[in-house]
Amino acid sequence: MLYSFDLIQRELIDQTKLLEIFQKDFPTAGLSSSQRILNSVPQVPIYITEPKSIPTIMSSSGGDNVSTASDLPFLGPRQAMELREYSRRPRHHVSPTLGELLRRVEHSTSDQGSTSSDHAHVFELDQDPSPNTTTTPFPFVLSFRDLSYSVKVRREMLLPGFLRRRTSSPDVPADVGVDSQTNMKILLNNISGEAREGEILAVLGASGSGKSTLIDALADRIARESLKGTITLNGEVLESRLLKIMSAYVMQDDLLFPMLTVEETLMFSAEFRLPRSLSKSRKMARVQALIEQLGLRSAAKTVIGDEGHRGVSGGERRRVSIGIDIIHDPVLLFLDEPTSGLDSTSAYMVVKVLQRIARSGSIVIMSIHQPSYRILNVLDRLIFLSRGQTVFSGAPASLPQFFAEFGHPIPPNEDRTEFVLDLVREREGTSGGTKTLVDFNKSWQLRENRNPSNTYMGNGTATPSLIDAISSSISKGKLVSGATSNDASLASVPRFANPFWSEMIVIAKRSILNSIRAPELFGVRLGAVIVTGFILATIFRKLDSSPRGIQERLGFFAFAMSTTFYTCAEAIPVFLQQRYIFMRETAYNAYRRSSYVLSHSILSIPSILILSIAFAAITFWAVGLAGGISGFLLFFLFTVAAFWAASSFVTFLSGVIYNVMVGYTVVVAILAYFLLFSGFFISRDRIPPYWIWFHYASLVKYPYQGVLQNEFSDPTKCFVRGVQVFDASPLRDVPDSMKLKLLKSMSDTLHVNITRSTCLTTASDILHQTGVTDLGKWPSFWVTIAWGFFFRVLFYFALLIGSKNKRR
Repeated sequence: MLYSFDLIQRELIDQTKLLEIFQKDFPTAGLSSSQRILNSVPQVPIYITEPKSIPTIMSSSGGDNVSTASDLPFLGPRQAMELREYSRRPRHHVSPTLGELLRRVEHSTSDQGSTSSDHAHVFELDQDPSPNTTTTPFPFVLSFRDLSYSVKVRREMLLPGFLRRRTSSPDVPADVGVDSQTNMKILLNNISGEAREGEILAVLGASGSGKSTLIDALADRIARESLKGTITLNGEVLESRLLKIMSAYVMQDDLLFPMLTVEETLMFSAEFRLPRSLSKSRKMARVQALIEQLGLRSAAKTVIGDEGHRGVSGGERRRVSIGIDIIHDPVLLFLDEPTSGLDSTSAYMVVKVLQRIARSGSIVIMSIHQPSYRILNVLDRLIFLSRGQTVFSGAPASLPQFFAEFGHPIPPNEDRTEFVLDLVREREGTSGGTKTLVDFNKSWQLRENRNPSNTYMGNGTATPSLIDAISSSISKGKLVSGATSNDASLASVPRFANPFWSEMIVIAKRSILNSIRAPELFGVRLGAVIVTGFILATIFRKLDSSPRGIQERLGFFAFAMSTTFYTCAEAIPVFLQQRYIFMRETAYNAYRRSSYVLSHSILSIPSILILSIAFAAITFWAVGLAGGISGFLLFFLFTVAAFWAASSFVTFLSGVIYNVMVGYTVVVAILAYFLLFSGFFISRDRIPPYWIWFHYASLVKYPYQGVLQNEFSDPTKCFVRGVQVFDASPLRDVPDSMKLKLLKSMSDTLHVNITRSTCLTTASDILHQTGVTDLGKWPSFWVTIAWGFFFRVLFYFALLIGSKNKRR
């Protein structure tokens, strides 16, 4: 089977497309001429899946059995090609991993120097590229025994008997599966089974049967102290750290960034999952190969989309969700109802993709509600659950025999899964439940396990050790970690594929791209700051140094510093929308939580600088604040510090609050308290002792205190002279002549000469009166900055504790 090298670099093509290309390039040549062309060029081996119903294009020198175009009736649009059937090969005959395929392309490129550039390179896809080495298959087997899991049910308030309403028939308990003494509900009850490399294990059952719970148990999404039983891989207990390295979990919801294209989404996943030792071109080649494998070529440049932006279809979105978790070729792939919400054709295409992933050397375990006839034929093993118990476990082909022996044969023209689900639902409504079916399944399993033909690989071959299997997988290109085949061991697979600084760069690149695609998010904040600054600049325009001007300055500073906090409240939904994407990516070590926090913090600085310079430039000179250029720079720095502290505080709250409306309510309330205790409404020496702690915890206090000290930093500047002392009293309206007489009377009484020009209140007096002398302006600045770092650290711990994504 032969492929053009120039095309294999661009995309993975199949035999039918190859035949189309040669017939297009040589329309007048017969098929034998095409065959001679293929046989005349150097051959480099590559390995790929063969279609089921397509005759093979022979590549040996003596081969002349080449299919004609008429033998290939489905040559046509890509959509039709995605649905073609693939044959099931023996378990030893697997599809190549992405790593294998790309390495073989690499080997071929290194040989190009020895051949003429005029010749096209053609590859034979059924042999190993290194004839001197032989690879011994070391398959994986995931076994789980006696898995049990229970949760405590909240007790409902009991009403008197005559007030209770009957909710169920007297034959069936109201709370099925709940132990009345311990008040524990059993979700899994002694579930056992086995999943093998190259196969798809599907967990079926009605809603509430325990499908998702079983997937979570196998994927280590249930706390080990709560889950009973054992989970082993090739006979060795599977630890959490190892499982995260070797596996991927695809959630039921498609958690994707809506403004990124399919190709960009997969490329960012590749940059997270694949090590720095792989060049950018190799990562891109892997992404292109995966796009072809997932059948997403036509949608590669299309944005994912959301409710407000048209994007890819539901089936394509689901395949992208699968793709971002298999970019590193994991050994174990868990999927929670990957076909949920899809039409029949899209669901079938998704399962066909999963089949190809399994054939490449992975174990695929998924839950599915009710597969169609076509999907059922793709699945290798089934587990039917009913209220946490196994009612059937085996191959789909054994369903008719199983239920025939049970006494309920499946009618010939009825869908097998529909029949089983209907039967289980019918028995769940009886007093005995599905106990007889569960017991019959246990006896059936004991009898089947005694049959030597049902042992692993059908011949009783012993399961290879886990280290051997891992080494074999790494040598084939799975578990991509930068390890070579000479060092292909578990120790060579790091917990994270990249250093933290590389993760920070990728996270920053993705965030910047999202911001560019959705500029309205930052535009709204900038607009709010500009409008607020314009309003303040026009209301407090050119304040004087009178007693009334002093009060107006204090009001301006208090409102200006609190404005920085309220405008940052608009950032609450940003992380709340990304929370579950973050949890999915960090759950299986795509990147460190610390990398996300640091990148998020650094990336916020440019926007803070833009907002600060806009606000300070609009208000400083318009209001007539003191200090000139140096005063403006200090005012700008305090505005930056206030924005930084506010942004960090709001970011922390978004990490601990899961609801947008609750988040807004909490932020607005706390910021109001910060302003109340800042020292503007009531000075520090007038606050009751039992509330003084809130004064020092107020984030508004420190920037407010700093800008006041910057404004009144000149101790010799006078703000109240002579008769101005009466401006803040009821005597402000009396004639100046009367005020002068009052000043003379005060001078005689105090034995101090007070005239019209005598300075009565300086800048230092104002600072003491407002109670903002406990800290200087620079200590206030650094305390404000420190508050920002403190809340960033709290944000990290909130993510560390709140994103474990495990059931208790």
